[in-house]
Amino acid sequence: MSTYEAVIGLEVHVELKTQSKLFCGCSTEFGKEPNTQVCPVCLGLPGSTGVLNKKVVELATKAGLALNCEIGTTTWFDRKNYYYPDLPKGFQISQVFRPIAYKGYLDIEADGQNKRINITRAHMEEDPGKLVHSGGSITTSHSSCVDYNRSGIPLIEIVSEPEIRSGAEAKAYLEKLKAILEYTGVSDVKMEQGSLRCDANVSIRPVGTTALGTKTEIKNMNSFRAVQRAIEYEVERQVAVLEDGDSVIQETRGWDENKGITLSMRNKENPDYRCFIDHELTHIELTPEWIEEVRATLPELPDARRKRLVEEHGLPVYDAGIMTSSLDLADFFDAALRKFPDAKVISNWIMGELLRLLNAHTMELSEAKVTPGGLAKLLELIKKGTISNKIGKEVFELMFSEGKDPEQIVKEKGLVQISDEGQLTQILTDIIAKNPKSVEDFQSGKEQAIGFLVGQVMKATKGQANPGVVNTMLREILTKN
Repeated sequence: MSTYEAVIGLEVHVELKTQSKLFCGCSTEFGKEPNTQVCPVCLGLPGSTGVLNKKVVELATKAGLALNCEIGTTTWFDRKNYYYPDLPKGFQISQVFRPIAYKGYLDIEADGQNKRINITRAHMEEDPGKLVHSGGSITTSHSSCVDYNRSGIPLIEIVSEPEIRSGAEAKAYLEKLKAILEYTGVSDVKMEQGSLRCDANVSIRPVGTTALGTKTEIKNMNSFRAVQRAIEYEVERQVAVLEDGDSVIQETRGWDENKGITLSMRNKENPDYRCFIDHELTHIELTPEWIEEVRATLPELPDARRKRLVEEHGLPVYDAGIMTSSLDLADFFDAALRKFPDAKVISNWIMGELLRLLNAHTMELSEAKVTPGGLAKLLELIKKGTISNKIGKEVFELMFSEGKDPEQIVKEKGLVQISDEGQLTQILTDIIAKNPKSVEDFQSGKEQAIGFLVGQVMKATKGQANPGVVNTMLREILTKN
């Protein structure tokens, strides 16, 4: 890659969070039996006409504002004509000529560098149906069925400029985009359910040139990590093609997660969609006053929230970035902070224990039984010396799995920290007697020996002894002797 650079543009399809479809009253609920949420309008039956869902326009406008876009005061829908089994009308209602939002941008950080990625447009459109393949993918299947439940579900398609230069930048862009859409309530952005889907247009060109190379479009990527890996593979593949003296073919390629490669799906040379305005649907006129009303509903977005955590609560930039990476996590952090006003301690526990357990159990935060108030109570017990930090981690695991109150767990398990010097004296006497070499080392100036002895006391008390008290008592005893 020293002689080539990657040129990457992303097309992100985002399902809007509405209860009904774009032009009909059919439900958008996920996971229902195939073809049970359809009507003549979303099936494209002859003579059927639809009515625009106003909520779609509101959410699309809100998304555009959050993405720093200009909003078109006059916009309309167009027909994008092509044939595919999942498109019952033979055309898709989209916005080709006059998108509702355009000329936006996102600021990202990748590989230690800050970069602005410009957004060409964000436009409304209807989702086609869904092909259900007999095999693992379209390339390995002998047949496919069509589920039209998704047909007519409202989307916005967010198209970036081809300014992304690596898989890492693409992943950072998608993570930032997902967080903004989640914060605004525009979409639930569940990639596993298809409410956020990404296609990547990838080409390469010699470093120092400006002409665009032949691009391929990559599909079937079901995670941000998959997007990054697919782009990295495709860039390497195209370099190898050119180095072998061949030409890159403009085509659609699918990502095979198991093999870690892209596979050719179909040729895409100069597609002609014969687009024209859909005159059966009226133009949409948005007043500046209405646009400002929508702007007023925007919440505190990730960048502003991260800045607040750094400036008002003294969190390191890294911690603040983690805390604001998703809306659920940011809300959890803020709720805990209201009850236990030590931002750094809370972020340490969230990053060290909560995220560890969520990853280990492959769970979302919304599925966890631990609450912000429960975490705050636990940290208060540790701060007061009722339990040690080590015991606190054991209690937290029980809170996570059982949802119990930390005080209840401590009481039931008898985990109260031993700070009484009378209780500790005999234990320390036994430990000192059993470890004469460590005692001798400490008395001869080897400071680290005290740590070993404290560890033995903690082991003997199953972590319940107060390590600070133990350290002080040991020093007093060994210094006198």
